[in-house]
Amino acid sequence: MAKELRIGLVGYGFMGRTHTNGYKRVNDFFPELEYRPVLQAVCGRTEDKAKEFAEQWQFKSYETDWRKLIARDDIDAIDIVTPNDTHAEIAIAAAEAGKMVLCEKPLARTAEESLPMVDAIEKAGVANTVWYNYRRIPAVSLAKKIIESGKLGKIFHYRANFLQDWTIDADLPQGGAALWRLDAKAAGSGETGDLLAHCIDTAIWLNGSIKDVSAVTETFVKERMHTQTGKMEKVEIDDACLFHCHFDNGSLGLFESTRYARGHKALYTLEINGENASIRWDLHELNYLEYFDYSDDSEVRGWRKIHITDGDQPYMDHWWVPG
Repeated sequence: MAKELRIGLVGYGFMGRTHTNGYKRVNDFFPELEYRPVLQAVCGRTEDKAKEFAEQWQFKSYETDWRKLIARDDIDAIDIVTPNDTHAEIAIAAAEAGKMVLCEKPLARTAEESLPMVDAIEKAGVANTVWYNYRRIPAVSLAKKIIESGKLGKIFHYRANFLQDWTIDADLPQGGAALWRLDAKAAGSGETGDLLAHCIDTAIWLNGSIKDVSAVTETFVKERMHTQTGKMEKVEIDDACLFHCHFDNGSLGLFESTRYARGHKALYTLEINGENASIRWDLHELNYLEYFDYSDDSEVRGWRKIHITDGDQPYMDHWWVPG
């Protein structure tokens, strides 16, 4: 029988719901796992909302102070799904208390803020992760398997973009519980830490470390009303970022991310070009991986669209039926 892993969730917003859904279903599909998540407690600053979330999602209890949550003996893991400016303090305290640390991305607002988190984790020796979930999409996992097999040959290019359009309205305010991502004090950066962080993590996972970077950013709306002060204030986050880079394997990287691409809600694409073959993936068709192999006969050579639902493809032995 799987051992209990008692979860203390800090935050009950969008990602709080997402993580909780995963905890509730994971053992249904992966019964062989050593641990079984238990929804022990959720923590939020507003008592009535924390209580409501606990009742709706079947957490056993709730707290309004994350320090009390960490101090509890019946909590094994602290899952941090709060705004970026709170990640470091909570993670360090959790590690020092001997709790497993599960932290949303980006790890913190700056490298300087992140390093003490890493030091605390290493000193405590606790299990930990950062929630870069796109690695685990079956098609992306298959891409990694193909790359590691050597079928692509020497890699020349890696390109990725992540496009959204939800902040184009100049009347959209910044700050507060709903729009903290537009407030540099809470977020640290704009879409670079929010969207490009995913692209960068997937790229490093698939193609290895990045050696150097040259980037440009732009903030299109320079001032927005702040929800907490009611005043127009300077916008200090980036709305868009473009960068190119070298990877350690000698390939070139090209990345783009923006919240100002009208018509795109979450267009995340990546393509990798090697000497023998290429692969590409689109989040909007997340169950497909496109593959081009130059060794195919010229009569039939072309991009093929692989539907990732067969039993020998990543994770599919845990799913229903092909197709």
